[in-house]
Formats: sequence, structure tokens, C-alpha cells
Amino acid sequence: MSATAETFDPDATSVSEEDALRANVYDMLAAVFRREPESALLSELTRLQGDDTPLGQAFAGLATRARATKLAVARREYSDLFIGLGRGELVPYGSFYLTGFLNEKPLAVLRDDMARLGIVRTEGVSEPEDHIAALCEMMAGLIRGRFIEAAPVKLQRAFFERHLAPWVGHFFADVEAAKSADLYRPAGTIGRLFMEIETAAFAMEE
Repeated sequence: MSATAETFDPDATSVSEEDALRANVYDMLAAVFRREPESALLSELTRLQGDDTPLGQAFAGLATRARATKLAVARREYSDLFIGLGRGELVPYGSFYLTGFLNEKPLAVLRDDMARLGIVRTEGVSEPEDHIAALCEMMAGLIRGRFIEAAPVKLQRAFFERHLAPWVGHFFADVEAAKSADLYRPAGTIGRLFMEIETAAFAMEE
């Protein structure tokens, strides 16, 4: 697992167009929520395009806010939301959302599944692996075949339902409602709507 890449461009791995689009959204969410933004990421966000769907409107909204937000302001907003003095307004970890504490059983379960899938955390990364950005990156990697050969839908669904579905909708809704959120508000909307789409799509595979 890499927790350092800033780009959310497609890999060379051959997947269907639909799966490539899904992986792109996961990669974008990982880049947005990973750390305080750099100028390159803010520039990438200004080029996002949308359509008339609710998700498309959220993409367009994020691009608009990225164009209107100075880098120093964006970095301060990220810090207020997720870092703060002691802790930010939100805590973007699965264990916290599921148990109220960091480094609890959901993280141990995730680490066991990572080991089985051959997903290794990047050396030097200190954040627990159940950070929202890391989980989105893992989903993108399963889709694209970064860790193993492109994972079948059954495996993607199992990972999603075990490690994301129980809490990410709540997290992204909290981002939308956060007092400190401006640039990140449409990113929260994108995350919430996209996870709803993923949930519905996986359910159709039954």
C-alpha cells in the first residue's frame, strides 16, 4: 500500500472502462483526504468536470471551490478538520467511527486481510491503515490489480463491506456538515454519493 502518491491518474493495468472510472474516484478521494493539500493536487481538482447528476454536480462544485481557494487556506482547512490541536473536528479512521477509539479491533481485522492480500504499508508512514485515504487507495488497488491480479467483484465487495461500508457513509456525511469545511464539503458529498453507488452496485451482484 502506498500512502504517499499524489496522483489519481489511471494505471497501466488493463481493466474495464467502468472499473477504471471507479478506481479513479477512489484514487481521487485518497489524494484529497490523505494529507494537507499541495499546489499540484489543488490544480488537479480545478480540472474536474461534472454533469447534471448529483455526483456530477458535486465534482463540479469541488472544482469551483478549488479554483476559488488559496493553497494556504486549503491547508488550514484540512488541519482544522483532521489534525487540530490534539485532534481535528473529525477523526478519519475506521476504528474511531466503529468503536470510539483508535487502533482497536477493526484495525487488527484490516491488517489481517491486508496480509492475506499482500498489501504492505509504505515504510515511514505513521498513520494507522484504517485512515479513509488508505482504505480508498486499497479499493482502487484491488480494482486495478496493484497488489494482486485485478480482484474479482466478489473480493472487492467483501473488502468494501468489511472495511468501508460500516462507517464511510457516516464519515463523509460528517465532512459535509463540518463547521470547518468549505473546500472539503463537496468532497464529502462525492464520497457519500459514490459509496452509495458502490453499495447498490455490489448488492446487484447477489
